[in-house]
Amino acid sequence: MKVLAVAVLVASAVAVPTQAIAATPDQADQRHAVPGQLAAMQADFGLTEQQAKERLKSELAATKLVPAAQRAAGAAFGGTWYDAARQKLVVGVTTSAAAVAVRATGAEASVVPATAKQLDQRQAAVNKLAGKAVPAAVSGWTADPKTGSVVVSVQAGKRSAAVDAFVAKVAKAGAVTVQEVAAQAPQTFAAGTVGGDPYYTGNVRCSIGFSVHGGYVTAGHCSGAGARTRGWDGSNQGVFRGSSFPGNDYAWVQVDSGWWTVPVVLGWGQVSDQLVRGSWEAPIGSSVCRSGSTTHWRCGAIQGKNETVNYGNGQLFYGATKTSVCAEGGDSGGSFITGDQAQGVTSGGWGNCSSGGQTWFQPINEILGAYGLSLHTA
Repeated sequence: MKVLAVAVLVASAVAVPTQAIAATPDQADQRHAVPGQLAAMQADFGLTEQQAKERLKSELAATKLVPAAQRAAGAAFGGTWYDAARQKLVVGVTTSAAAVAVRATGAEASVVPATAKQLDQRQAAVNKLAGKAVPAAVSGWTADPKTGSVVVSVQAGKRSAAVDAFVAKVAKAGAVTVQEVAAQAPQTFAAGTVGGDPYYTGNVRCSIGFSVHGGYVTAGHCSGAGARTRGWDGSNQGVFRGSSFPGNDYAWVQVDSGWWTVPVVLGWGQVSDQLVRGSWEAPIGSSVCRSGSTTHWRCGAIQGKNETVNYGNGQLFYGATKTSVCAEGGDSGGSFITGDQAQGVTSGGWGNCSSGGQTWFQPINEILGAYGLSLHTA
């Protein structure tokens, strides 16, 4: 897999509304859709425009239903995912009583073998057993709420004695299964200095993720704490006040007085710039779009959460969210957004935007909590 580095958002690029305007019911529904996302969903998912609108509306409802459904499940909570076919939030539970309580909230319920707490403990145990010496053919692993097991991803055609030994070692943590994935290894998406709308640190180009009060968040692999950044025009911009990679892949940059922040994700002329209104976490199965300075605006779906990604050379990334969105070098740090809700910043992946691939992101709420930051919202 590879990491992606990309560009910074500056206030001068966007006009922000100064007052709220009353919306019709249809407009109120559609303001949650990222401009251009409807077209991308029609192309990528084979939907009509009306089907895409209905899916976006149901995804938003499912996202906002998660807290109540999780409370209803109580100690039997086993995770959530979005069922696109039924357009419903599904909550995994370990007891029939919890299933009844969950259905009363409006969500679907599915009986699963393990609670979310047990799965998190199992994932943490696998992380510990794995250590840093992970075979290059192992792309990573994730706890799957539907099966109650930790799924180890092995690149196609690369199963070996070393891989089997690794699987046997981590299986001591409990139920472990193996799945075959693309033959390409994941890597981070940093890039050398190139043109576009970037921010630079040293000879690396990366993208802004989301504005926070006082600066912005981005990927940790772009640089370490104390590093200076330059803006798209080459002028001094700010300094990395915190950075974590590997393990995590997040950082935040405090901008200088000549720069300011806005709650906007760039559409790169492909779609309209999008206002950011919050950071509700979308469930697995939801659509998601990414903005970055190399490949600009791309969309896909959330495929997994809390994954451990193997970038090679002992560089493991824990707690990643997997998507079907493509990305390329220079896209690192860029925004992942569902509707008007921030999801995370681009970390790395495999493939490209010509032949396809997968990309992982660092969830936004973990970054905000780690540094005590406040997302700049409209």
